[in-house]
Parts: sequence; C-alpha cells; structure tokens
Amino acid sequence: MAMLCKDRAMSVFGNDGRHRVAVLVRHGLLPIEVGIVHRLMGRAGTAAGDPLYEVVTCGVTPGETRTDADFTIHVPHGPEALAEAETVIVPAAHGHVTELTGALPPDLAAALARIRPKARVASICTGAFVLAAAGLLDGRRATTHWASCERFAKLFPGVLLAPDILYTEDRAGERLVLTSAGVASGVDLCLHLVRSDFGASVANSVARRTLVPPHRDGGQAQFTERPVPAPRARSTERARAFALDHLHTPLTLRDLAAREAMSVRTFTRRFREETGVSPQRWLTVQRVERARRLLEETDLPVDRVADAAGFGTAASMRQHLQAALGVSPSAYRRTFRAAAG
Repeated sequence: MAMLCKDRAMSVFGNDGRHRVAVLVRHGLLPIEVGIVHRLMGRAGTAAGDPLYEVVTCGVTPGETRTDADFTIHVPHGPEALAEAETVIVPAAHGHVTELTGALPPDLAAALARIRPKARVASICTGAFVLAAAGLLDGRRATTHWASCERFAKLFPGVLLAPDILYTEDRAGERLVLTSAGVASGVDLCLHLVRSDFGASVANSVARRTLVPPHRDGGQAQFTERPVPAPRARSTERARAFALDHLHTPLTLRDLAAREAMSVRTFTRRFREETGVSPQRWLTVQRVERARRLLEETDLPVDRVADAAGFGTAASMRQHLQAALGVSPSAYRRTFRAAAG
C-alpha cells in the first residue's frame, strides 16, 4: 500500500478518470501548436462542465525550452509523462535535427520508447518527421505540411505520404496513429480526436467557444486556390448557407448553382476553389454531421434522423455513416448519446 501511494504521488497525471494527453515538445517548438492542444482538448467537457481530458506538456528533459519566437517556455515534465499517457501528440519544432535530416537523437528515441503499446499517437505539422523516424509510420498513410512533403518523401520512402490533405488516421494492430498538415490543421486534428472520443456535440461545443469551424474532413485539401475571394468576386457562400438551412430537402447541383446565378460548371469550379472539396462531397459531410448531432442530442427514430439530415432513407444514412465513421447509426447513438452528460 505504501508503494502504491508513492507511485500515485509520483504520477504526472491526476488519476481522476480523465483521458490523459501528453504533448511532447522539443527545442524550436511552435507555441501556437502546443496551445492548440491545450485550448481545444483541454477545454472539452461534459454538459455539467467537467473536463474530459487532462493535458500535460513534457519534453525529453523538463525545464526551459526554446520556441521559434523570441521567448522560451517552461516545460514542467520529462518523458515519464509518455508512459502514462493514453494519447501522445508531437507538434513541430523549427530547425530541429529530425525535421531537417530525419535523424532521431538518442534522448528523443528513448523518450518515444516509453509510449505504451496501445497509446494513440498523433503529430501536428512536421511533427510527422518524428513519428516516421521512430518507425511509427512505416507502411501507414500520413501527411505533413505541404512545403515539407518532398523532403519527407525522400527521407521516409516506406511511408504512404498523402501530401495534400488535412489529416490522416491509420490503425495497425493495437496502435492508432494520426498525422496532420500545417499549423491550423492541428485544430482539425484535435477536434477530430474530441469528436471520436466523445461525439460531435462535445466537439461542436469546443469549436463554438474557440470560434473555429466545427468540422473539416480529413480528406479536404491543405490549401485552396482562392482562400480569400477577390473584392466583389462572386462566391458560393449564399448557396452553402442555403444548403445548410435546407439539408433535409433534395438539393441538386443545378439548384445550388442557380442560387449564385452561375452555370453548373462555373459553380463547381468556384466551390472547389473556396472549400477544397466538390459540392457533392461537402453536402455529404454536412449531412453526416447533422445526423451525428441528431443521434446524440435527440431520441428521434433512425428513419426520422435520416429524413432530417437529408439522406431520405435509414438505409442510405446507414451506408453513409458506416463509410464515414465505421459504425451503424444505432451503434453511434449507444456510444455517444450520453457522452456529454
């Protein structure tokens, strides 16, 4: 009993049932990427306000750590945090040897060896270089910042690089590994993790408080051709707003194009430039998100949910949810109906 009390006293985490997240930082860290994890996952909570994650920051050694700005941060924990974490997230580090050469310093390799076999591991931006150098991405699909993809591909030919998407998720055996693209995609990654762990309602609540889009599909492009429309240029914004208000109705590409007084061809091209995906793909993602919220937040029968989300039939919704989430509507409801309670 004395030994058990001693182990608890030495624990990095609070042992209070929350999901344990360790953010592994290195010299040259990007403060924004560390902050993303703490802000989004650290703020995820139940309807009663109880936090769902405990997020700690650690390094190969604790203490003062350089950033890519003109200040340092104090990292309170060493690699012992990795042995307890259920999720480990590795942000980028500007100028770090691993990002430059693919080499894994001995102290970093030793730290990564502490991660439990079943722990989920994720990277933000060029943090993927660390996961690849540690062998965690061999034979797996992964991404990183588009500007580093050419170097990444040369250094790690055994990784199935997807150079133009926001984030990836790949499971092999007991380990689930995720990677994300440049800085802001860390937001998408963290919201995806929250959504996977505790459902769409919790993730949407975090997104609302942080004033970020609640969901961008992992397969969406890292950047769009027209991220900011030119002054007075016609966009597809009104059509998207109309679609969100009428997801429960049949929506054709011709109808949406007519909302913007465009031809179908012009509308489709402009839509992809502005969102990174086709109108059909965007509509499917929005309908899946609507169905998720209704399954979590209401007691509507599955066929009513399918109708309200615009799938028409329960069979159609079941097919789309299975493709997007890997579960049936009823299984999703059982898993997440009370997640925020």
